[in-house]
Amino acid sequence: MAANVLNSPQAVRMSVFVVRAFIKLREMLATHKELAHKLTELERKLQNHDESIKSLVVAFRQLMAPLESESPKRRIGFLVEEPQVHYEASKGLKKQKRR
Repeated sequence: MAANVLNSPQAVRMSVFVVRAFIKLREMLATHKELAHKLTELERKLQNHDESIKSLVVAFRQLMAPLESESPKRRIGFLVEEPQVHYEASKGLKKQKRR
């Protein structure tokens, strides 16, 4: 560029510097594109993980909640169907004396 017109050693150095700067800029843009792509992938994975975690939390809550349609469970063992007798201590009884 400048070396073509000025034909001096400093112009040649400057032209090489400009070309190297553009090459470095192109490499940086390619690197940034890769980083942007990786960030996009990470965001997508994070969103998928968030959805999975939410579904797990919902499933855990359903497992922890008691079932409303659940009928009372039968007790295991023998069932005794006798009326309960209430015993009361009578106040009128006196101790019997031994003879």
